[in-house]
Amino acid sequence: MIKNQRKYVIGVDGGGTKTIVALADLEGKVLRIAKSGPSNPRNVGVKIAAINIASGIRQVLKGRDKKILSTFIGLAAVEEEFRFLKNKIKSELFKQKAISSIFKGKVKIGSDQIVAFKSGTGEKIGIVLISGTGCVAHGWHNGEEAKTSGWGHLTDEGSAFWIGQRGFQAVFKDLDGRGSKTLITKLAFKKWKVKRIEDLMRRVYSEDLTKIVPVFSILVDIAAKKRDKVAKDILTSAGLELALAAKAVIKKLNFQKKKFPLVLVGSVFGAKTVLNTTKKEIKKIAPKTQFIQPKQEPVAGAIKLALEQLK
Repeated sequence: MIKNQRKYVIGVDGGGTKTIVALADLEGKVLRIAKSGPSNPRNVGVKIAAINIASGIRQVLKGRDKKILSTFIGLAAVEEEFRFLKNKIKSELFKQKAISSIFKGKVKIGSDQIVAFKSGTGEKIGIVLISGTGCVAHGWHNGEEAKTSGWGHLTDEGSAFWIGQRGFQAVFKDLDGRGSKTLITKLAFKKWKVKRIEDLMRRVYSEDLTKIVPVFSILVDIAAKKRDKVAKDILTSAGLELALAAKAVIKKLNFQKKKFPLVLVGSVFGAKTVLNTTKKEIKKIAPKTQFIQPKQEPVAGAIKLALEQLK
């Protein structure tokens, strides 16, 4: 082990709201974790994405003389929309002198989806279903890939943004008398410490909608736990939508009769109604599905992928 003492790998999980960076030894043991701003190129652009990735890497490099043998950077939307910009992202990272040591080793940019998948399993075939601020389903089977959803917050049915938007709509339907009474309304006024509908409107619309709308998904979950029917219906619909995305991938890869891992990642699966509905619907067409909810952060998958580059 002495010869491995000063040799490390870095894993990066870059998303729409934050970037998580981890430093690990060659046995895969995570030694340091850092957090920085968002690095989804779709949301912040290549330059800002690179700056935030570099910020996280700089934090984990601090204080030690480290030889970085391999770095895997998983980014949202990079395989779907920005594959052709990988070299540009690398170029922007190369300009960050404080992290120049990573380029003495291998540096690879890939999808945050494979990172999330690897955080839950060591298998090479299977599916990952992610539902956080956005959502996506992505699967791999004998050299084939299939993906559904993941097209941004204006779609991404079943995501925290989607749930939050419906929670927000439910509040105003309640207030207008166009819809059922719901506890979400009371929770929203309490959350933002306002008493008038106009004040709530101003608070919401004055913020970055991609950040504030998902907060409503938390209120929806709280209301659902208190048996609010409107909230429970929203979460059930979210589960059905997420299952629909996963089932489309299952059919494309012919997993219906096979035993395969389906890794569930993201804060939305913390809502039991969503989780149970999603599992129940998927089991209807793929009864041998093995559901996995990783206990470790997705960045652990980036560490695995960084180590795989050394083999």
